[in-house]
Amino acid sequence: MENLDNVIIHAARLGNVDVLKELVARNTDVNARDEKGYTPLIIACYNNQFEAAKYLLESGADVNAQDYGGNTALMGVSFKGYKHIAELLIQNGADLDLQHGNGGTALMFAAMFGRNELVKLLIDSGADISILDTRGLSVFDLAAQQGNEAAIEILEQVR
Repeated sequence: MENLDNVIIHAARLGNVDVLKELVARNTDVNARDEKGYTPLIIACYNNQFEAAKYLLESGADVNAQDYGGNTALMGVSFKGYKHIAELLIQNGADLDLQHGNGGTALMFAAMFGRNELVKLLIDSGADISILDTRGLSVFDLAAQQGNEAAIEILEQVR
């Protein structure tokens, strides 16, 4: 018998909603994990597969699932800059302030990688700007390290 957990993760990566529908109909776990702890939702989001992410959420995927490093789908899209998927995740209850293994948050990823539309979206959605990572650095510190003046301006508006 084929391993449907691997198949659902692969279908999510490709954004193949028809295959996802078939797998869900066969009671495949929508929160299955691969060897790194990635779930189909994390994989779909990281690969900019909006429709797959939407279907997985509608099918009961855990919006706040974390991989084995503590990363969430929202952290992934904040790093990548996929605002439309970030909005979808937030609308479906994504925890804006979860921290990964080094204490980083989705807001920190957005600020570090110059995804300033996401910095604004996360702040407007209520992300906590006072969280520190395990080194004691704030989102302001991380934005400054990267020379992201635009993020600092956005952040200062809510200080």
